[in-house]
Amino acid sequence: MPNARAAHLTRRGILAAGGALGLGAVLAACGDDKASSGAGSGKETAAAKSGPWTFKDDRDETVKLDKVPANIVAFVGVAAALHDYGIGVKGVFGPTKLQNGKADVQAGDLDISKVTVIGNIWDEFSVEKYAALSPDVLITTMFDDAGTLWYVPETSKDEIAKLAPSVGISVYDRQMTEPLQRVYELAESLGADVTSKKVTAAKKRFEDAAARLRAATKAKPDIKVLAGSASQDIFYVSGSNLSIDLEYFKALGVNFVEPSAEALKASGGWFENLSWENVDKYDADVIIMDNRTSAIQPDAIEEATWKKLPAVKAGQVIGRNPEPILSYDKCAPLLEELAEAIEKAKKVS
Repeated sequence: MPNARAAHLTRRGILAAGGALGLGAVLAACGDDKASSGAGSGKETAAAKSGPWTFKDDRDETVKLDKVPANIVAFVGVAAALHDYGIGVKGVFGPTKLQNGKADVQAGDLDISKVTVIGNIWDEFSVEKYAALSPDVLITTMFDDAGTLWYVPETSKDEIAKLAPSVGISVYDRQMTEPLQRVYELAESLGADVTSKKVTAAKKRFEDAAARLRAATKAKPDIKVLAGSASQDIFYVSGSNLSIDLEYFKALGVNFVEPSAEALKASGGWFENLSWENVDKYDADVIIMDNRTSAIQPDAIEEATWKKLPAVKAGQVIGRNPEPILSYDKCAPLLEELAEAIEKAKKVS
């Protein structure tokens, strides 16, 4: 995430304060399948192909190496996705470890004790630790169309770029299925056995979950869903036109609450800022809330206006990760949970 300043926030800075779509404490202040290894263990990397390695990323930039990368450093969510395909990484950056030492939700099934954390918060990236890993490649996502590498600090990006080539996977203004396929292809290029029973079963589960969600929305087209995120002073209502999960859910028929273009303008189209006094601006039957550690969780919200919302009173609130871990294994449950919520939802708006 870029620097967030009280006087000025870039679009990237706005997104960064709470991740991709709901803002957390930074903006507010401005006004175990416990896997046996998260690192590149011999078991995980044994399947890696030998010989030259080439991969064209979503900036249309092609990385060419003499051999398949062994020393991979990745944004934690990408590392978690690769882990689900059996590909290990040496180092991670981004929200990885909580203050109590447990893994952040974005770490998925990574064993965070077996990877080097070179940055755990926004704008924290130890170039020294990164260099010490002798990285072959850096992999992360991109939340804009300018090719900006997520969680790579602006102040040190040039120095970081000199140490290893990078791969960027776009998660901007497209449906979830696109980056899911791209990470699948990336994992396969790195040696993952995508024909394994685990991977094929996960992909089938995802496809079945998509069909279930489509059926649920067809059966209850009038159920309105609001995507929100909570901070101390502001409640954020996400628009559905830029986020990979919301765009896909909408394509499957989910009836989203949509802030106006004018209301979304201040955030570059991502979300509308509401005061807690105005949190009831929109009618909704189901609320899906940002579950990342940057956001206040529903059970910790004390605002009376929140507690009076019909969806809240009806218990029709579920979690949402605006930065999905891009493996079929992790995305299938997201569709299943939303499908179940709509199937069970009562019309309360």
